[in-house]
Amino acid sequence: MSSATASKNGFDVRYRTIDLVTITTLGVAFGVIFWGWGKLYEPLSGLAVFSFPPSTALLGGVWLSAGVVGGLIVRKPGAAFATEFIAAAVSSFIVGGTQWGWGVYASGFWQGLGAELVFLLFLYRASLLRRWGLVVAMLAGAAAAAFEAVYEWTSYYSYWDMGYKLAHLGFFVVSGVVIAGIGGFALVRALATAGVLDAFPAGRERVTEV
Repeated sequence: MSSATASKNGFDVRYRTIDLVTITTLGVAFGVIFWGWGKLYEPLSGLAVFSFPPSTALLGGVWLSAGVVGGLIVRKPGAAFATEFIAAAVSSFIVGGTQWGWGVYASGFWQGLGAELVFLLFLYRASLLRRWGLVVAMLAGAAAAAFEAVYEWTSYYSYWDMGYKLAHLGFFVVSGVVIAGIGGFALVRALATAGVLDAFPAGRERVTEV
């Protein structure tokens, strides 16, 4: 990495056109997924298996995936946050929007911020993210879930006691780790194997492994 494209902390801060296009494309694609999952949420959350209210947080991992995937692919400051926030915004613009109205913007903000902070912790460095790829993805999913859970406590579940809130947090983190973290990592690996990510470190790393 040349000094012209790196910050004093050692990570690349200059965005290429393909980075911006990729973040936008991922945001739109995940926005459609978010919208569709929102339509399925109410009938699914009403199933007997989710009779314990906090357990519905197990369904939340899908909404955390955009930031994790965006951060794993575009390893630059703001990528994870932007991908998640764009996805949330897109889901609100599709015909019919979502049942949460403008609240999806707040969710996109907190979820994206949670994932972004984990990538910041690893300084967006390709060497660290490659070595700890799955771990980073799982941590990003967990952090996004934790931030979202606390937001939901104040916005939707203020009447819950602390026991319910902590259970909700636990279920949310599990979903974030498994669906957004492990699932997001698997998706990035699949895209890299297909050759879609050759312009990114995630794609080049996959080539050197095979």
